[in-house]
Amino acid sequence: MAKMVEIRWHARGGQGAVLASRYLAASAIRENLYFQAFPQFGTERMGAPIVAYTRISDAPINLRCAIEQPDMVVVLDPTLLKAVKVTANLKEGGAVIANYPGTAADLARELGVDGQFKVYAVDAYKISSEELGRPIPNTPMVGALARVMGLIKLENILAEFEEQFSHRFKPEIVQKNLNAVRRAYEEVRGL
Repeated sequence: MAKMVEIRWHARGGQGAVLASRYLAASAIRENLYFQAFPQFGTERMGAPIVAYTRISDAPINLRCAIEQPDMVVVLDPTLLKAVKVTANLKEGGAVIANYPGTAADLARELGVDGQFKVYAVDAYKISSEELGRPIPNTPMVGALARVMGLIKLENILAEFEEQFSHRFKPEIVQKNLNAVRRAYEEVRGL
């Protein structure tokens, strides 16, 4: 049986759920894992939540465009915690990983969950503001998600970022992105 993680992302227009998925995909290949990403844009209006579905497995699986019962939910925009039921259809024992400035216990209270799901918080806005100079959560959230998933080694994620970014950005910009990924990996807090 193939190991598989199905992830549902919640973001808003312009946020990088799909970009983050691409970096996870490339990093997963370094681990010999099979990866599929299904961005869901369709009829979304500007500012409406964008949901991207992701799968990681060690073997190809059948294509479906929606994940009905995700193992994990990633929330890039914390304002969506009040606007969307992020735990809808989340598998029992599944995990919520949110860009959130408080503790994991605070996040669990805000979500109204009481032990049925694992809850992880990382302040991706703060990390990206400090490391990159602007609040863009997708880069640090790759590190946080990798830590929680436990499937993709941090060094492979950092190698992928370095390889991809070094063609387009100055070395100091590359290093800032690596620092943001590493910090989120180390700073994600969970219950």
